[in-house]
Amino acid sequence: MNLQIKIKFHVINSKSSVLRNDDLKEMLESSKESLKLEAMKRIVGLIAKGKNASELFPAVVKNVASKNIELKKLVYVYLVRYAEEQQDLALLSISTFQRALKDPNQFIRASALRVLSSIRVPIIVPIMMLAIKEAAADLSPYVRKTSAHAIQKLYSLDPEQKEQLIEVIEKLLKDKSTLVAGSVVMAFEEVCPDRIDLIHKNYRKLCNLLVDVEEWGQVVIISMLTRYARTQFISPWKEDAVFDGNNEKTFYESDSEEKKDQTENKPYIMDPDHRLLLRNTKPLLQSRNTAVVMSVAQLYWHLAPKHEVSIVTKSLVRLLRSHREVQYIVLQNIATMSIQRKGMFEPFMKSFYVRSTDATHIKTLKLEILTNLANEANISTILREFQTYVKSQDKAFAAATIQAIGRCATNISEVTDTCLNGLVLLLSNRDETVVAESVVVIKKLLQTQPTQHSEIIKHMAKLFDNITVPMARASILWLMGEYCERVPKIAPDVLRKMAKTFTAEEDIVKLQTVNLAAKLYLINSKQTKLLTQYILNLGKYDQNYDIRDRTRFIRQLIVPNEKSGALNKYARRILLAPKPAPVLESSFKDRDRYQLGTLSHSLNIKASGYQELCDWPAVAPDQSVRNVEVIDPVKEWAPSVGKAKQPKSDKFYSDDEDEKEDEGSESSGSEGSGSSSSSEGLCQAVCGKDCVIVHLLYVQPFLVVSCPHIGPLRDASPRSDNQRVYFISTQLLQKIKSRLIKSTLPSRVSCLVQVTTPSFGPVKTYELLHHMTGKGLSAKYHFPRQPCLYQPSMVAVQVILTNSSDHSLEEIHIGDRNPASLNIHCFNTIERLEPEASVTVSMGVDFSDSTQAANFQLCTNTDQFSVSIQPAVGELLMPSTMAEQDFIKEQGKLQGMNETSQTVTMATANTSSQAISKQVLSVANVGVVSSSQSNFHRFAGRTVSSGALVLVTLEMKESSSAQLTINTEKSVMASMLLRDLKQALAQV
Repeated sequence: MNLQIKIKFHVINSKSSVLRNDDLKEMLESSKESLKLEAMKRIVGLIAKGKNASELFPAVVKNVASKNIELKKLVYVYLVRYAEEQQDLALLSISTFQRALKDPNQFIRASALRVLSSIRVPIIVPIMMLAIKEAAADLSPYVRKTSAHAIQKLYSLDPEQKEQLIEVIEKLLKDKSTLVAGSVVMAFEEVCPDRIDLIHKNYRKLCNLLVDVEEWGQVVIISMLTRYARTQFISPWKEDAVFDGNNEKTFYESDSEEKKDQTENKPYIMDPDHRLLLRNTKPLLQSRNTAVVMSVAQLYWHLAPKHEVSIVTKSLVRLLRSHREVQYIVLQNIATMSIQRKGMFEPFMKSFYVRSTDATHIKTLKLEILTNLANEANISTILREFQTYVKSQDKAFAAATIQAIGRCATNISEVTDTCLNGLVLLLSNRDETVVAESVVVIKKLLQTQPTQHSEIIKHMAKLFDNITVPMARASILWLMGEYCERVPKIAPDVLRKMAKTFTAEEDIVKLQTVNLAAKLYLINSKQTKLLTQYILNLGKYDQNYDIRDRTRFIRQLIVPNEKSGALNKYARRILLAPKPAPVLESSFKDRDRYQLGTLSHSLNIKASGYQELCDWPAVAPDQSVRNVEVIDPVKEWAPSVGKAKQPKSDKFYSDDEDEKEDEGSESSGSEGSGSSSSSEGLCQAVCGKDCVIVHLLYVQPFLVVSCPHIGPLRDASPRSDNQRVYFISTQLLQKIKSRLIKSTLPSRVSCLVQVTTPSFGPVKTYELLHHMTGKGLSAKYHFPRQPCLYQPSMVAVQVILTNSSDHSLEEIHIGDRNPASLNIHCFNTIERLEPEASVTVSMGVDFSDSTQAANFQLCTNTDQFSVSIQPAVGELLMPSTMAEQDFIKEQGKLQGMNETSQTVTMATANTSSQAISKQVLSVANVGVVSSSQSNFHRFAGRTVSSGALVLVTLEMKESSSAQLTINTEKSVMASMLLRDLKQALAQV
């Protein structure tokens, strides 16, 4: 009856699915876009539920050329799923996919490449290769990311394309987009993990981008950088490293002896790139993704100095609040770590106490960790906890607890007797599993101190009849045979009982019975000779061949006859030889041979695809391979106060009046560089068009020229003969402001001249060095919010140095940086700064679009002071000028994961646009985009280092609320900027 119901139900289901497919086919063949779109939504829904929709492939593929973007996206989602199964039909539409690779929409281009790479047909490999190469050079980072994914698919289809794919990977590794980084590293790991030379030039960039990469990309990059670091840096774990060596050569010391000393006591200095990796991965310990936290933990375990590894402890303990599956992996790794470094997790011992709701495998791992953490100080607490666990209804866990007690007794001699007495008490437990495990553990413990525990052996012999578990009975028999001399009256009686039940026992018990009989025959043959012969006769005809073989061997060994030869002379030495005490060790002791967090570590066997970590190199490889060629920055003009090293600069043009004014300002210059006309700026107008619009941006005390055809100064680059370089004094700026004199400009730049000034409020000044700390030297800094003249990727910083002491300060300059790879354009050395005098100098700092502080030393000829410049997130931007239509177009490209939005409540309703702009500009260095809608306020900017677009939209709602939206590839920067803007707008 049930079978009939099931068959009918199956038939009804199959009929309904056929009817449903027919309806969907009709909708897909309809002329209405809305019906097609609805049909595709239903089909994708079926796929998401795990239903088979492959029958609809012909009907779906017809719509691949639809002009409706939403419909086309859903079609591509379907094709990615079924292109590999329906290869012939997919090949018919390959020309459509190739055309879609040129589509203006980045998502369509990426989807087309994804479908193309899903068609697993060798004949289209050349087409796929061409598509991947074109996509790798696409302007959209999303398409470039998809090309990195396609590389892995093409490599698995045709490994012979490896060399060409490596060229594409090498190109994508240079990509500065955080969206691409994780995917290309994954392709690198799949195609050419041994090509470490491809990583050298991109190592520092990957380290700096790591914080902003999506989470699964972070996992892949960290894993790769862990392997890279083990091949490029020397070990920080050297025990004999001398950190404060002061090896001064004596008068009579020879050069050879000095060299020998240096090799023997060479001080360990961590490579700056090694430190860069550790420093940039540390913030990821706060990640919400458990895989990222685990990746950083294993990186610190394998790469960090031993005293720094403990910083991962809190983060790992935090993961124990997660799901059961996460707990299992994390606990496995903690178990391995706790064997070598107990001190890391000892303060968090309570976090490993077992809960009643824990699964058995979780309980067992926590028990393992508690056993590893046990020492003389906390053993009493741990044993009290174990007493509770032994009473658990979970039999497997209770047995594991008894084994843990045995390990504690072995490892800590002070509690051995206490543990033995507790285990003996457990022998009277009603649970057979507990009793059996107690016997096994007691047997192992007694081997360490057999002379002191004959009473325990006697007690176990009395309980022998009540114990039914084979392993426990075998353990008692082994103890009787091993220490039969200490229980001469009890051992023969136990053998007599075993002779009665021999045929009914398990094989392991029979083997130990034969061993006991042999040992008693050698020690007390008068009393046990007949018993031994009886047991040997029973074993001779046993069904198990192991027992038969053992019986024959024992008979020839202990019973002398003509055939046995001289072997029976050594029977005592063979059977009664002293046995070494067993060592109770953790099952995780040998797992450290595998990298933490890997599948091989979890399974304790080498899994397919596992890449072993290399040993640290004995000699550090050349670190210059990671240096990236940087275009020489423009030399800075020296400040006017004090005697500074001032380079001379030529002027392309200047009239007599300008020169006289310059000379006058130089002779009277005591007000700092802000009033000095000798401080001149570099201006670039790079455009190949005849009609040029030049923007003159006033950057105190410089004048910067840029061209709208190629963007602001930070995007300028030499372009053949079209490059123009001008040195323009501040006096000329006044002339341009007053009269717009075009005749003073070169003939090629002869169109509209537009002068703009900063649109934000007063500049915030921050303290860099207090005069008390600096022994009279004080320093303050601010961000002038203008293009940096020294290097496009740097943020401009102006520093005001003041001598508050009663004596002059000499040789003021910037010293060491931390890290050494920090890219800073230093100001020229100030040879002398008189008392009560001030000087304003300019610097450039490449923050790599991060708010991490730039640490360096501000030095004089006698002292060094550690200082740091901490940028607000808004200071890492430069204004971008664009029309409203362009803004909306760019915003459409930065949707989904690139959009961050939040509701903001303002202090007052009907706030003016001027007040809103003032507050936004006070937080972020962005440009105002004119809007045709009164309730929309738009602002645009680009990050200084990478040039990523940052779009800010404020949509005013009813009353005093507003919707604040930020569109950018920099997700971390967007979150921080959203927080600062929300606080500022709440005060409007």
